[in-house]
Amino acid sequence: MNIRIDHVLKEFSRYPALDDVSLDIKSGELIALLGPSGSGKTTLLRLIAGLERPTAGRIFFGDEDASGKSVQERNVGFVFQAYALFRNMTVLENVSFGLKVRPRATRPAGSEIRKRAMELLELVQLGGFEKRYPQQLSGGQRQRVALARALAIEPRMLLLDEPFGALDAQVRKELRKWLRELHEKTGHTTVFVTHDQEEALELADRLVVMSRGKIEQVGSPDTIYDAPLNPFVFGFIGESSSLPVEVEANELWVGGRAIGLGAADAPKGHAQLYFRPHDVELVTEGTALAGVVVASRRVGGTRRVELEIGGNAERVEIDLPFDHPAGEKSRIAFKPKRWRLYSGA
Repeated sequence: MNIRIDHVLKEFSRYPALDDVSLDIKSGELIALLGPSGSGKTTLLRLIAGLERPTAGRIFFGDEDASGKSVQERNVGFVFQAYALFRNMTVLENVSFGLKVRPRATRPAGSEIRKRAMELLELVQLGGFEKRYPQQLSGGQRQRVALARALAIEPRMLLLDEPFGALDAQVRKELRKWLRELHEKTGHTTVFVTHDQEEALELADRLVVMSRGKIEQVGSPDTIYDAPLNPFVFGFIGESSSLPVEVEANELWVGGRAIGLGAADAPKGHAQLYFRPHDVELVTEGTALAGVVVASRRVGGTRRVELEIGGNAERVEIDLPFDHPAGEKSRIAFKPKRWRLYSGA
């Protein structure tokens, strides 16, 4: 099922939660809506589901204008962060619920409902758990029940709102892998909301990065990470360091000296240099960026150091091998291996 968001505006008390948003989602894609709190990602998901109506603009499911249709008419599977399972129902009853409450004309026979629910429990790796109650399950198991329940109604698409937000880091990692595998088995068009960049990069076919009710960039995980269109996307996706620079004589300058990075295509004047802390090389001679270590901490198998650059108290972070001898007040020279320049930023 293709989804097309066409110039959608959504206002709450005249405040634009979404401001002229357009987006095409292809059938069978797994799309992540990613952004900080207040970016509009959950509002967009609720509009697709039919839980909210647009102030202006339209939402299409295929060629059908779904903007005025109810949640039931849209037939979407929706999974919430808080599971929303019925505590007084068994796992089997929870998964069967959506089918049992259908109008009589479209409701399958009881034996067919049970058969489908049991098949879905096997699909989500919960075979044998059908007689348990939600309070007898772990958080990760409850979320898998919620996904099975959403799939039971044979939805046209699957929508997930921070599905792993209430789970601990290890469980989240396991469920991310499981959800990707489940998506490949079922082929549903899937849209999920997250503020977790790692989750989005690992799971999604494409990322939709949002800020202040607008879409900043849409692209594959590689495109978003390696070629961010603006400073917001670079700073929000992955870890980053930035430094104000001057473009002069086709080079980048900091504190009145060239730093060995060419900028032939950049306009002269102020700019902001962005790079990833892990994506640098240390140098011992030649023109480079240089700074004094003011703080350091361990990050996995590396050491993250904070450097004060020049006399303007500008600070950046870079990663060093864990056994690097640099201590506080040590001087380190380096060059970003890959970087982006945003003029006037």
